[in-house]
Amino acid sequence: MKRSVLILFLFCVTCKVDAQVKSVREQAAIVNELLADRFNNLLPSLMTKQAIDCWVLITREYNEDPIVKTMLPAEWLSARRRTVLVFYNNPNTGKLEKYAVARYPVGKEIKAAWDTEKFPDQWKALVDLLTRINPTKIALNTSADFAHADGLEHTAYLELMQYLSKEQQAKIISAQPLAVAWLETRTAMEMNYFPTLLQITHDIIKEGFSNKVIKVNKTTTTDLEWWFRQKLSDMGLSTWFHPSVEIQRRNSNNMEETIRKGDFLHVDFGISYLRLNSDVQEQAYVLLPGETTVPTDLAAAFEKTNQLQDILTNSFGLGKSGNEILAQALTTAKANGIQPSIYTHPIGFHGHAAGPTIGMWDMQNGVPGSGDYTMNPNTCYSIELNATHSLKDWDKPVRVALEQNGIYDGKKFSYIDKRQTSIIPISFN
Repeated sequence: MKRSVLILFLFCVTCKVDAQVKSVREQAAIVNELLADRFNNLLPSLMTKQAIDCWVLITREYNEDPIVKTMLPAEWLSARRRTVLVFYNNPNTGKLEKYAVARYPVGKEIKAAWDTEKFPDQWKALVDLLTRINPTKIALNTSADFAHADGLEHTAYLELMQYLSKEQQAKIISAQPLAVAWLETRTAMEMNYFPTLLQITHDIIKEGFSNKVIKVNKTTTTDLEWWFRQKLSDMGLSTWFHPSVEIQRRNSNNMEETIRKGDFLHVDFGISYLRLNSDVQEQAYVLLPGETTVPTDLAAAFEKTNQLQDILTNSFGLGKSGNEILAQALTTAKANGIQPSIYTHPIGFHGHAAGPTIGMWDMQNGVPGSGDYTMNPNTCYSIELNATHSLKDWDKPVRVALEQNGIYDGKKFSYIDKRQTSIIPISFN
């Protein structure tokens, strides 16, 4: 390919990725549309399923409850003063009532419900509302197993308890089941946008793992990590974690971070877009002089790790706990001659999201608490794992580490934007 044509081709690839990212204003409109859909079409069914008729969320500016952050309109970058949200699933009308015991309405969906002249004290206004609706339960965001669902400040809890009557105090329960369900459940409308998020992620990785970006014997892993961060900034995107790039070499004694021919590269990279997150790990190989393809034994190791992915996702099942899925997958993998390590997690509003934890790198016998949580439909997972392989001419075992994002619909698992099925070759020949 002529140089001018190559430059035009690379320019067009970059433009294609950038064009997928909508303007900030367009993103805000989508976020608000998705949020209205969740409030009106998802939350009532979740409250009914969990038998929780009243959910109270209390937070303060700059110390936001993680769940409240997912409920704020796009124009709000933080809560305002003390913000109190009350959701009441009215059994008499069958409708969800949404209240903001705050000075301002919270977007277009939640109207302000605090008469400051009648109740100068915000806590008294909240108690008056709870007295009027008289719910059977008052669910608060407290949780031992999920940090995401444990957002109620200790100070707020103490102050609230001073104002509630003994009868109201007796109604208090943990909102954990409802809180986790809210966080983990993806709507059909959200899934219209998740593929774009993953496609952008994959396209950036392909660009980073290319001779356009990598200059052999010059580019370091740190250089490449910061290239990924800068690429996101230039595109108007952000990430929820700093990318990492690692090298494996046939000679493990030569471990300086400058990228050389024959290096086996690994990246861990994700982006945040429209309040959703991606988390992807892929592998590339820098071809040696005379090589035109990835070495056969390395390609076979990669294929074996793809098999581990299949073993794990085939172990998914409605109502199965993360620990049950982990144990089944590890047993099957070992029976197939694979040396596995599985540390898969839910993904969505958070990178490491709420839902069933399926192993951790240092907990291959199960994870107490979050690993006991069971799998539900319409939930997304980051299939994160590795397999170790002994290869000829490599003086230490080679670890193939992969991570791809997908959705479980209650019957089957599918990748949102496919998955890597072969090592990316990088040629300088």
